[in-house]
Parts: sequence; structure tokens; C-alpha cells
Amino acid sequence: MSTMNSNGTITTPESAQTRMSGSTIREAAPRDVQTWLQKCECVLIDVREPDEHARERITGSKLLPLSRFDPQQAAALAKPGQTIVMHCRSGRRSSDACRMAASLADAGVAVINMTGGIEGWKTDGLPVELNTHVSGISVMRQVQLVIGLCVLAGSTLAWFVDPRFVAIPAFFGAGLTFAGATGTCALATVIGWMPWNRSSAGGGSCTTGSCG
Repeated sequence: MSTMNSNGTITTPESAQTRMSGSTIREAAPRDVQTWLQKCECVLIDVREPDEHARERITGSKLLPLSRFDPQQAAALAKPGQTIVMHCRSGRRSSDACRMAASLADAGVAVINMTGGIEGWKTDGLPVELNTHVSGISVMRQVQLVIGLCVLAGSTLAWFVDPRFVAIPAFFGAGLTFAGATGTCALATVIGWMPWNRSSAGGGSCTTGSCG
């Protein structure tokens, strides 16, 4: 189990550490994180996308999506002496966020990845806030479904009906190329503002093409 000493520094056993690209990512179990949250000893940062956070979140977590992650913004969310704990759905994106925040660790700020993400949190029987008015399918998965269906339909029509229907998959291919080059996905923006992807408060959802 991880422990926190009086000066706010967290120590973890070697078995709880993961080594990636030459740098050590320190990890902590969800139950440890819950204890730190209750004692106000850490700030929990959710690096998932806004639509995921709106649908399901850990009470008290702060949203800072990996697609626009800034270590200095993460540091600004923490009070003096607090440890920064990152989480996502399963732990992969939050590991990337911890690696991006390596400069904070070098400056003496403890940065921890929560093992298993929010799925691990739920597996341990810990509570989450759930908004059933927000779609359970993430915006980027919806984007993938729309593009996949349109490319499939366009290709089928071009093969069986009229070759000019090839313009449909070509259009979506050009859109994907533009999204990859600029980091902006217009289709994700449009889908993100659909009623089923917005919280009851009316906030927007994922507006970027890179949801990590």
C-alpha cells in the first residue's frame, strides 16, 4: 500500500511502480487515493475527455483532458503540499499525463497515477457520480461509427450503383487527413454538441479530434 508522510510526500513500494520510456511512473491504488481525497491530501485530475467526465466521474475530481494537457495547469489545481493524482478510464492516458508532467516531479511535486483508472475505482466498489442523460458512448467512438458507416455506404454504392458515389469515402478520408494534420475535428465538434452528449447544465462536450 502507498503511504504519505507528514510533509506530503507519498512513498510507494517498488511493486507498485511502472517503468515507461526510461522514467518511473509512481502509482497508487484507488482506495489509497480515496483516503487522500477524504483528508484533502491530494488533488485528483481526470484526463479523460469532457463527454466522459460528464457521463461518469469521481466526486471531487478536476477535469484536464489529455488532448490539451498542460502540466502547469495541473500544478495550479493543487494546493500547497497536495499530491497530484491522475486518472483516466483504465490508466493508460493518465500514465501518459504523468510522463508529460515529469517536470513537476523534478521540481519536487509528487505526481501519481491511479492504478486501473475509474474502472479500477469501480471494481473496488468505490462510488461515482453518474449522469444518465449523457451518452455512454464517447464522442470519438460516435465519430468513428459515423465515419465508418458513411465510408462503408459510399463504397457499397460506388460498387453496385454508380462509381461517382466514391466521393463519399473520399470526402471522409480528406476530413480525417485534415483532422490529423490540424488536431481539430469538425465532426467531433458537431457530435459533441448533440443533446445526448451534453450534461444537464448545458456544457459542451469533446471538441477535439484527439481524445487520447
